[in-house]
Amino acid sequence: MALTKEKKNEVVKDVTNLVAASKLTVVAEYKGTPVKAMQALRRQASADNTKVLVVKNRLVIKALQGNSVTKDADTSALTGMLLYAFNDQDEVAPAQVLAKFAKTQPTLQFVGAFTEDGVFIGADDVKALAALPSKEQLRGMLVGTLAAPLSGFINVMAGNVRGVLNVLSARAEALGQ
Repeated sequence: MALTKEKKNEVVKDVTNLVAASKLTVVAEYKGTPVKAMQALRRQASADNTKVLVVKNRLVIKALQGNSVTKDADTSALTGMLLYAFNDQDEVAPAQVLAKFAKTQPTLQFVGAFTEDGVFIGADDVKALAALPSKEQLRGMLVGTLAAPLSGFINVMAGNVRGVLNVLSARAEALGQ
């Protein structure tokens, strides 16, 4: 069913807002992906605060041109059956969600992504971003790195106390016999 002019303008406005708020807008080709799989992708994506839309490329290009940051972005790769993933909280979440989904549905292929600065990056760069740990994982790694010297210090201090206790225990046994 064809969209009315008002609906098209509304879609362009929504996509413009999503692109403006998104830290990374990932573009992927989904040709041959079953509808049920696409529904599962949307559910998985929403769990990670990522929004996945299938929008006509012409309307996305119009939305990109309507945004002051992305108006000069390269849109030559926006051809074919494409879906767009947006996330306003995490830079790598859209790429990770689509990469995880692509493991079970190899029909999904990265085309590229638009960064927060309006720069179009290629599919290889998006795959590299998808391989990065999430913000929560990085925070956990940072806490572990910061806590390691402290836990080492505590083990050293406890080792001295254990040594004294072992000596006293051995002495008590020797006197008790």
